[in-house]
Amino acid sequence: MATLLRGDARSVGHCALDFTSQDPTNTSISGIAEGSQRDLLDIIAINVRTEIAFGLFTDGCTSLSWKTQKRSLLGQNWDWMEEQKENLIAIEIHQPGFPIIKMMTEAGMIGKIGLNSAGVGVCFNAIRAKGLDASRMPVHLGLRAVLDSTSAGLAIEKLEYVGMASSAHMLIADASGSVGLEFTSTTFARLEMDNHGRITHSNHMLLQHEGLREPSWLPDSPFRIGRIKTLTGEMEAEPSWTEFSHVFEDEKNFPAAICRKQQGDTTSATLFNIVMDLMERRAVVRLGRPCAVEGTMIFHFEAEGT
Repeated sequence: MATLLRGDARSVGHCALDFTSQDPTNTSISGIAEGSQRDLLDIIAINVRTEIAFGLFTDGCTSLSWKTQKRSLLGQNWDWMEEQKENLIAIEIHQPGFPIIKMMTEAGMIGKIGLNSAGVGVCFNAIRAKGLDASRMPVHLGLRAVLDSTSAGLAIEKLEYVGMASSAHMLIADASGSVGLEFTSTTFARLEMDNHGRITHSNHMLLQHEGLREPSWLPDSPFRIGRIKTLTGEMEAEPSWTEFSHVFEDEKNFPAAICRKQQGDTTSATLFNIVMDLMERRAVVRLGRPCAVEGTMIFHFEAEGT
């Protein structure tokens, strides 16, 4: 099975070569291959995990953005198998002509969840909808493209122009607000902020997509999005950082809660939480479940972008 999946990954990786042949993606991919003494195509294959077997390895999450008068908040819990915790890394990327990036990712992956020195941030929700177009950009390279951008609007335009190879949701924000970008291998749909400046998402499509085939895989996904809407609906119009962060600690419907635990039939746990303020260009990462924090990291950019 492992040999079969590795072969499939390399096959999809061949199709992704066009998207990894230009900087800054090429420099990152090549550097990881050289440093790890691995074949370049193996590293590309790691970055097309979402496209393998139509989502066999998809990860769950709950995300939230909230634009207020004083803040542009963005955050999520990232959920996956406990065994993957040891492969999580925090990285900082400096690249000529592009913003500095600070993000949480997995070893070998060049794009994930975080923010950049231009004040652009991105969160990610896996969606297990069928369909693959290997001629389009793989999802994790799309996440990197967002973090290489100088505004949320430019990031979205870039993704819609090149098209995405498979299905997912990205919550993309900057100081001006946020947009939820749902996509399949053939469609895009934009989720706009509600009347309170909020967007919430979990692990199923919220908008209409022509030809969508989406099998149910996380039955608690609708519960989590309903729960986060209830929690934010009870808050004041100008939540504090602490109040916003507290949403991700909620354990209602345990263990399949917003703050998730790998127990019984629930086969994944929250491995980290990240909360960002794109106006301040600052993020706090809580390692482990945010209701049982194992460690904390701060990402921050000064006015000059360092």
